[in-house]
Amino acid sequence: MSFNVRPETMARITTPALAAAFIEEQVAALRAQIGDKKVLLALSGGVDSSVVAALLIKAVGKQLVCVHVNHGLMRKGESEQVIEVFGKELDANLIYVDATDRFLDLLAGVSEPERKRKIIGAEFIKVFDEESSKLEGIDFLAQGTIYPDILESDGVKAHHNVGGLPEDMKMELVEPVKLLYKDEVRVVGEALGLPHNMVYRQPFPGPGLGVRCLGAITRDRLHALREADAILREEFDNAGLAGKVWQYFIAVPDTKSVGVRDGKRYEGWPAIIRAVNTTDAMSATIEELPYALLHKITDRITHEVEGINRVLYDLTPKPIGTIEWE
Repeated sequence: MSFNVRPETMARITTPALAAAFIEEQVAALRAQIGDKKVLLALSGGVDSSVVAALLIKAVGKQLVCVHVNHGLMRKGESEQVIEVFGKELDANLIYVDATDRFLDLLAGVSEPERKRKIIGAEFIKVFDEESSKLEGIDFLAQGTIYPDILESDGVKAHHNVGGLPEDMKMELVEPVKLLYKDEVRVVGEALGLPHNMVYRQPFPGPGLGVRCLGAITRDRLHALREADAILREEFDNAGLAGKVWQYFIAVPDTKSVGVRDGKRYEGWPAIIRAVNTTDAMSATIEELPYALLHKITDRITHEVEGINRVLYDLTPKPIGTIEWE
């Protein structure tokens, strides 16, 4: 079976045997493309970039240089986990870059969603170019582009791995899973021997919390979003929903309403829960959460997170709503 193109009749990768065939072909293709050169990978720690990292390690070993950029838009504890898993457990060539202030300064006052995505994507490439200039023989940039990214890149998505690349970028792209759907990437990841909890980790957009802190990003609202999202994920784990719901997160809009705390009126932001199920990210259904769980999440967020005074649940499927708000 050839994986160079994705015809309509191409069988989905659903079994270890099909995954093994894909891995064998991709390893050969990667070795032919990269040769004895080095390749730079934007390692977010999500399933797509993790599987690409594993494929590249299998194909070219230490020629792979993983760069994890903390753009200040990561989920709580995310960068620390990437360092632990990849830097220590998998012994990857990992470079950690804390560029929080750099990204947030560029995003100050920017409210238009596509402009935010473009800024984040362009700055990612700049960081990678800077890191690659410090190294010798970096000729390739690996990315975790998957098939829905390509299908939706015309006017729907402008992620850094599809719509934000500069025309004068010096590195050649390496995109070994660009013809796969998300469920197929997971099958390949398990066939590569990646930990189950890594393979089934929550999808996370390239712009991170930048597209969930709606409108112009402020540091206080971004902090509230990060804390509320951590509570949501913790309660989903406690309720046994982590492996049953495909994606769940919080979005916080730049809108305030009146609330009451400690007997006094105060203004706060709403936290919007989004929980969806899908197999290919092209369409999605809403998870029907128990009201007892929603009440518990609401109580924790409104009492533990400074600045949040309401919790809402988004009931819109895709289509008509996209999975992300921006």
